Amino acid sequence: MSAADDVPRPGSRAWHRWFRIQYRIIRWLDPLVRLWWSRAGLGDTVELTAPGRLTGRPRSVLIGLLEADERRYVGHPNGPVAWTRNLAEAASAVVRWPDGRTATVRAVPLPAGAERSAAIRATFVQHPFPGNAIYHLADRHIEAVGAFFRLEPE
Repeated sequence: MSAADDVPRPGSRAWHRWFRIQYRIIRWLDPLVRLWWSRAGLGDTVELTAPGRLTGRPRSVLIGLLEADERRYVGHPNGPVAWTRNLAEAASAVVRWPDGRTATVRAVPLPAGAERSAAIRATFVQHPFPGNAIYHLADRHIEAVGAFFRLEPE
């Protein structure tokens, strides 16, 4: 654990730990998940590629693409992580669907408010189970610390 992990957060300490563990497991399973995604898709999952903020090299992550009020969103429930920091620094990225379609997008960070809350609530119905249920249970934590972006066509 780094010093940054010891900083008190306004969200739930238990949910913070849960999401850290969950995403470590997902990273460990990444090759299998990517193979499955490329062959059959995974619900609302797309590949988001943005330049690394330190190296400038392309960094890709599989992430749920949310839709609310005819807008597209991505986010992380546990606050800023490497890919959200890269996206914030680059302000643009390439989205790739399992069928090979791509789109270049501009990422607009969402401050607390109605639009961000709508994006978070979209996970309750758009993410596949069990992700949707976990987001619903952790909604207060996600509202407090989640890092979310609106993706606009570039």
